[in-house]
Amino acid sequence: MISHFLEPTMLTWVLVVFGGITLSPLVVAQLAILLRPDSQHTRNILIGSGEQWRDRTHFRSAVGFAWADWVLFVPLGVAGSAGVLLGRPWGYVLWAAAGTISLYANVVLWFMEKEYVYPSRGPLVYYTYYWGFFVLWGAAALGYSALRLSGITL
Repeated sequence: MISHFLEPTMLTWVLVVFGGITLSPLVVAQLAILLRPDSQHTRNILIGSGEQWRDRTHFRSAVGFAWADWVLFVPLGVAGSAGVLLGRPWGYVLWAAAGTISLYANVVLWFMEKEYVYPSRGPLVYYTYYWGFFVLWGAAALGYSALRLSGITL
C-alpha cells in the first residue's frame, strides 16, 4: 500500500487555530438553537439581546442552518482538522468540503441577513466576525486544501 503523508506546515496550524477560534462560538450558538430553539436565551445569542425573530422564515432558517452545521459542517471541520494535523490527504478532502460549506452558507447569509445585522452591529463587527471570518476561513481551507492535494507546500 502506498502511504501519503502531507507534513503539516505553519500555515496548516494557523488555519486550524484560526478556524477553531472563529468557529467555536458559532458551534455553541448553533447548539443553543438545537437544544432550546425558541427560548429568549437562544434569541439573545443569535439575534441580539431582547430581540425577536422577524418571522417564521427567519426562525426556520436559523434552525435549518443549525442542523446543517451540526450534521455536516462540524463533523467535516473537526475530522478534517484532525486529518490535516495528522498529515493525511483525507483530512484535506474533508477540510475542502467544510470550506465549501462555509463559503456557500455565508454567501446565502450575505443576502438574507445583511440588512438586519449590518445596521445593528456596524461594519467592523459585521465584516469580521458576523460574516468575514467565516468566508475567509472557508476560502482559505478550500484553497489551501487544493494546493496541498496538488503537491504544493506553502
